[in-house]
Amino acid sequence: MPPSPVASPSPSPSTSTSAERTRQLRVVAASGLLGTAVEFYDFLVYGTVAALVFGELFFPGADPAVGTIAAFGTFAAGYVARPLGGILFGHFGDRLGRKSMLLLTMGLMGGASFLVGLLPTYDTIGVWAPVLLITLRVVQGIAIGGEWGGATLMVVEHAGERRRGLWSSFTQMGAPLGSLLSTAVVALVVALPKDEFAAWGWRVPFLLSVVLLGVGLFVRLKVVESPLFTEVKKDRAESRLPILDVLRRPRPVLLACCVGIGAFTAQSLLTSYLIAYATGIGYARPQVLTALTVSAAVALVVLPCASALSDRVGRRPVVLAGALASAALAFPVLALVDSGSPGLLILAVVLGHGIAQSTMYGPLGALLTEMFGTRVRYTGASLGYQGATLIGAGFSPMIAGSLVAGSGNSTPVSLLLCGGAVVTAVTVLFVRETSRTSLADTADPAEGSDAPHTQEITA
Repeated sequence: MPPSPVASPSPSPSTSTSAERTRQLRVVAASGLLGTAVEFYDFLVYGTVAALVFGELFFPGADPAVGTIAAFGTFAAGYVARPLGGILFGHFGDRLGRKSMLLLTMGLMGGASFLVGLLPTYDTIGVWAPVLLITLRVVQGIAIGGEWGGATLMVVEHAGERRRGLWSSFTQMGAPLGSLLSTAVVALVVALPKDEFAAWGWRVPFLLSVVLLGVGLFVRLKVVESPLFTEVKKDRAESRLPILDVLRRPRPVLLACCVGIGAFTAQSLLTSYLIAYATGIGYARPQVLTALTVSAAVALVVLPCASALSDRVGRRPVVLAGALASAALAFPVLALVDSGSPGLLILAVVLGHGIAQSTMYGPLGALLTEMFGTRVRYTGASLGYQGATLIGAGFSPMIAGSLVAGSGNSTPVSLLLCGGAVVTAVTVLFVRETSRTSLADTADPAEGSDAPHTQEITA
């Protein structure tokens, strides 16, 4: 008789479980990358088009400088709404679950962006045009206010103790990827004759967002709920009012807010505001958009490198290095922009945004989520992050525009860049190192700790 075949050994339950966790982690990381890219594409398209054309289309009759400031006022409205979105979606994310909130934020953002592309201008419906524009911008702000926190902590909580900095960088990379997509699409429509761009071309980037929305939702539907939140839900240990638990001991959220100010000041001034400033001193629009595209491509490399490095040496040293670099480069970067050379403009944006800002920004995803316990993590991380965007990015373009109009030079922009970086650098000194903190042992503010425990992760 022929020998009976030898059955292949089946994988052990632990091996199968580990493989499934790794597969799901990759899906979650892809979801975070695509979802955040879609949200930032929508959000940054607005900022780019606001700098180019919204002043004349939605705020006519005003002085050109006032029109630009008014357009950036709607830009700030989106940032003011972001902390509100962080509180709203953070509450339900900590109460009901992360996944459902992420689907809702993406739908809101994509829908609002698509409707902006359909808006009649002031010439058609009068004052209702800017009113509706600001309303949709607020909806965008609320949506993105809930997006980042949920997307980032989903990745971090799925990663557990495995290279959280590196895995969280996929969500962080959504910002430059969204910027890359938005500037590339806007660059194409800006190539149209000026009257055609003002008539219909500006609408195209907003209308295309519906395609990105479909792709993002398809991937996000495949994600399973965070395992750490599932445990909290199973134990019925959810916080009844996460925002009150966070604010009862506000030190972590205040530190989280301040540590991100430098990154968002640099992001805002060297992307959206730079378009208005650089075109105002003689650069062609395609030259400025090319510089932003190159910078975003560089950021896609620097972000994961900085985040992975933070797993090895800690979050604090990497963020501090980026902040010091940003402060040191503040005046040289604007001097390069003022040179009038397209090549030096690219170098300026790559140094200030692609490298220095990305080094600060990369580890923030892991750092902020590690500062809060599972019961309030969505609320705490979102509130800290969105507070930083409000202070660092929301009003920087308006302040810079007003000061530059008064002084006639770029010194105020350099001072704002340097000031934001200094705030981050000083705050880092007061933040505990979290790269070796076990997420399962992180204390909630409601449990009587202002900062996470620092139980070391052992191999």
